[in-house]
Amino acid sequence: MAARNIIVAGASAGGVDALRNLLAQLPAEFPGAVLVTVHIPPLGDSRLPNVLTHAGPLRAMHAQDGSLIETGKILVAPPDLHMIIEDGHVHLTHGPKENHVRPAINPLFRSAALAYGPRVIGILLSGALDDGVAGLWEIKRRGGIIVVQTPEDARHPNMPRNAMAHVAVDHVGTAAEIGVLLRGLAREVVSDRSPEIQGMPAIPTSLTCPECRGSLELHLDGGVIEYWCRVKHNYAPETILAAHAETEERTLWSAVVALEEGAELADNLSPTLPEDVRTEAQQKIARNRNAASQIRRLLDGLNGKAA
Repeated sequence: MAARNIIVAGASAGGVDALRNLLAQLPAEFPGAVLVTVHIPPLGDSRLPNVLTHAGPLRAMHAQDGSLIETGKILVAPPDLHMIIEDGHVHLTHGPKENHVRPAINPLFRSAALAYGPRVIGILLSGALDDGVAGLWEIKRRGGIIVVQTPEDARHPNMPRNAMAHVAVDHVGTAAEIGVLLRGLAREVVSDRSPEIQGMPAIPTSLTCPECRGSLELHLDGGVIEYWCRVKHNYAPETILAAHAETEERTLWSAVVALEEGAELADNLSPTLPEDVRTEAQQKIARNRNAASQIRRLLDGLNGKAA
């Protein structure tokens, strides 16, 4: 038996304020270890530990590779590194992005569930799209507790809403209410053995990864859907739709560039070409410019602009 005192929290857009409100409710003698992943830009210094330290009595710091997991302290994933929980410490990795971000929430949640099973409390706060949902599912099926910020309290409610739609959530509350709730949950004594888990086989698909163009496999666990490629880029449904939309736009703009460059090249060389070849070049110029114009109009429509 052991205390349910491994608290993992994930947040994205609007999540820093939610974290501050949550941590303000925790006492100086709080008996749990808090590990946090927030979607942050990969470049530059992050002041997030300083912000969270000033939110309440607990000290926050960026995790280092090998940092010990200790009660009464907050470890924060640094920019551009996933934070992975192992028994008693954390590991930082520049591994493949998950849900198009690094650090991502799912690696933290998933690794916590594998390492600590029923001792884990998983918390998902404000954010867009659906990172964290699959990680919450893993925590839940290994005996942990799931807590989600009420969508009405979240500046960006999509992540909490997706969690509530796909996972059996144990508690829902405002960020401040979650902080109060943790005071009691972190003192509960539970089994430290996870239930036996049988994974579902992956299903090959004809889709490709928006990040590396490798083939994707579909993973289904309960009501949670994920797509994984061979290098372990990982996508939840809303995230892969958004990522694929970026790929579509990037590919179409590349086509515009190729077509317009081809027309410009043919136009520049046309005076030097034999008459029969010059006629073909003129046809190419018209054809390329027309095709590029059509793609530009298509892109305007995809971006919600008037054609």
